[in-house]
Amino acid sequence: MSDQETSGIQHSLRLLTRTLGYFLPYKKNIILGLAGMLVVAPTSAATAWLVKHIVDEVLINKDSTALKVATIGIIVLMCLKGLFRFFQNYYMNTAGLLAINAIRNELYERMLVLPMRYFNDTQVGMLMSRVLNDVGLMRQSLPSLVMLVREVFSVIGLTFYVFYLDLQLAFWGVLVLPAALYPFIYYSKRMRKLGRKAQTSVSDVSVLLQEGLSGIKVIKGFATEQRETVRFKAQTKTLVSMTIKQMLASEQSSRVMEFIGAVAAGLVLWYGGTRVIEGSLTTGALLSFLTALALLYEPIKRINSANIDLQMALTGAERVFEIMDMTKVVSEKGGVVELTEPFRELAFENVRFAYDNTARPAIDGVSLLVKAGERVAIVGSSGSGKTTLANLLPRFFDPQEGRITLNGRPLRDYDLKSLRRATGMVAQDTFLFNATVAENIAYGATREYSREEIETAARAAYADEFIRELPQGYETLVGERGVKLSGGQKQRLTIARAILKNPPLLILDEATSALDTESERIVQLALENLMQSRTSVVIAHRLSTILTADMIVVMENGRVIDQGKHAVLLTRCETYQRLYEMQYGCASS
Repeated sequence: MSDQETSGIQHSLRLLTRTLGYFLPYKKNIILGLAGMLVVAPTSAATAWLVKHIVDEVLINKDSTALKVATIGIIVLMCLKGLFRFFQNYYMNTAGLLAINAIRNELYERMLVLPMRYFNDTQVGMLMSRVLNDVGLMRQSLPSLVMLVREVFSVIGLTFYVFYLDLQLAFWGVLVLPAALYPFIYYSKRMRKLGRKAQTSVSDVSVLLQEGLSGIKVIKGFATEQRETVRFKAQTKTLVSMTIKQMLASEQSSRVMEFIGAVAAGLVLWYGGTRVIEGSLTTGALLSFLTALALLYEPIKRINSANIDLQMALTGAERVFEIMDMTKVVSEKGGVVELTEPFRELAFENVRFAYDNTARPAIDGVSLLVKAGERVAIVGSSGSGKTTLANLLPRFFDPQEGRITLNGRPLRDYDLKSLRRATGMVAQDTFLFNATVAENIAYGATREYSREEIETAARAAYADEFIRELPQGYETLVGERGVKLSGGQKQRLTIARAILKNPPLLILDEATSALDTESERIVQLALENLMQSRTSVVIAHRLSTILTADMIVVMENGRVIDQGKHAVLLTRCETYQRLYEMQYGCASS
């Protein structure tokens, strides 16, 4: 055996051992399933013995007592086999479902604590496929392993029985048995390889499906339904091709096993028939032997089938544990300091940050001081680094150089939950969950909010009026991503959410840039209520919303090129003058 094959076996054993570890908490189900297996396994040998008894004692010797015993024996044997197979299948599959639920929960929990940069480079559909499809495959690991063990016991029992019946017949019966090892090993490798490719295809289909349904408005807006359908058909064609190859390999494996069994039966029939004709072997003994041989090769085929299922389970386990064990992507980690003290100041000290695989840094040597109670606006052309700067505050990303301090302490020292709870964000791209209006406003609550508190926040966000006009008021489901509401209505709900959260530090990321004039006016009033008595960092696209800011920071190519009040910047900052002229259509004086 080569080093590569040995390494592959060791890898499979590690995957299997780790997967089975998730089944251990459900020992009761597993024990009951194993108990059923131990009863089912020897029934095949007992069936073969009954065949000999029926032929020799009942059919040939015409013994009526033996007929009664055989009849009762068959009924009892089949009932026992059926009952305990039920125990085996029910409890093993139940343990499988419970274990898969635990794996799925752990995987989702792992995904949620991965840093934002991981999600920037990873397709959502692929992650969905890992959680749903790959984890689902792992369910068969223990039941397949138990079936494999059960059938091994059946093979051992029947092998002993055929040798007990007749050594010479047994020799001819098992002569070709070693040949069964080849398809077992060969198709194990092939099914594992095809399984990986098939799961990748499933993931690709999930990606296209998620993108298509999420971007349905864009697809319809550009009338590209036909093009997207062609893309989807091409991907599903690849998936079908991989699945057909898997099915072909599985069927080939089964047919090879049947051929080996047929050769064995033919050899036994030829040799045993010769001895029956000579009178050295009874008809019942030959039929019993053939029955035992047939029953012997059936579990061998089932071992092969269980092994194929097991290989597919290990394929899913590989892809699941790949995410759980990512060493290059470290889970988000915060410090141990709870942020409970009042907000005093926020400072950027020569901060530099670059996204992966980009030539130019998004933030390049930024130094900035924001004091308690100030309203600081950040302006600049698209790509100047405004949003990236805002995303550094709740530590969605961490700078590669420099540091950000809050109240004189580095952000890394603070517990992530307390840091983010002390930070409120209202972004241009609003996100609402498919829940009620009240649940969306109170989302992320650290305590149970009363209806009165929720309604007060909604009134402050100028949302109460339109909420009460909805079919079920505050109990109205808003649909996926708030699809049942207008842009201005969704924005006001996110503002109400921030008001209810009541954070000391507020980040507004172009919160009104996507709204029409009337909606902007209402949302701006809501934002004024939100910004009262708290420190605000406002990323502005429309300068009209920040003319009264305590300080305006002008950014270009990731750098702060100037800062000051509106009137001062108009006189000395060319970039600010250009932005102002573009929006107001007049030269500054």
